[in-house]
Amino acid sequence: MIDQTGLNHGTVETAAAVKMAMEAGMDLVEISPNNNPPVCKIMDYGKYKYSAQKKAAEARKKQKVVEIKEIKLRPMIDDHDYDVKMRAMLRFFEEGDKVKITLRYRGREMAHQEIGTKLLDKVKAAVAEVAKVEQDARFEGRQVVMVLAPR
Repeated sequence: MIDQTGLNHGTVETAAAVKMAMEAGMDLVEISPNNNPPVCKIMDYGKYKYSAQKKAAEARKKQKVVEIKEIKLRPMIDDHDYDVKMRAMLRFFEEGDKVKITLRYRGREMAHQEIGTKLLDKVKAAVAEVAKVEQDARFEGRQVVMVLAPR
């Protein structure tokens, strides 16, 4: 048992420990029940619960939810438009988000799928050092979907 000042009393009977806690006007809290004998401490349980709740809230505040951002491309995209999309993609990776690239074919573009494949290979090569391919390019109807995740 450990008292409110942090002094270790060694092994104490439960009744005696409860009596010591009552005299101090505090609670007897079991710190680690798995030890043999279990470790108990005399403390204010309300204050202990409050500090544990604060720590949990702080931990939740620091954790980040990974979002999936979508970038839509077309096979015949112009150079400047491609550069703008790439800048946005790199910004998403810096923020720690995943990026879903959707390459949509319209009309006769379906006959020239190699153009889209080259474009996706170009994107993969451009972001190779900052991102890895989580889901390789696959067809979903008239569009190809690929998911990239930050390294």
